[in-house]
Amino acid sequence: MLLPKRTLLIGGALVGVVSMYSMGVESPNAPASSAAKCRMSVTADVLNVRAAPDGHADIVGKFKQGAETDALPTVQNGFRMLGPNRWASTQFLQPLPGRTC
Repeated sequence: MLLPKRTLLIGGALVGVVSMYSMGVESPNAPASSAAKCRMSVTADVLNVRAAPDGHADIVGKFKQGAETDALPTVQNGFRMLGPNRWASTQFLQPLPGRTC
């Protein structure tokens, strides 16, 4: 039985994407390998994630104690950048062993 060309193209693209991920190929915009990434553990009972590096900025998320998150090396006003418009107090974040931060 012959499949339509469109089905073959979509199937081939899907196989290609799965192959790339299984080989660990990263896109140019992907963060560094997980072994080198800045990764933090939350030490507070509940840690607020804020929209800006300010204790009065809007809360955009929360972490419970022991949660882990990726972070960036950027620190301002005692807050570490976790991502775009995502900041948390450095006082309650501890780098995981072997990670660069």
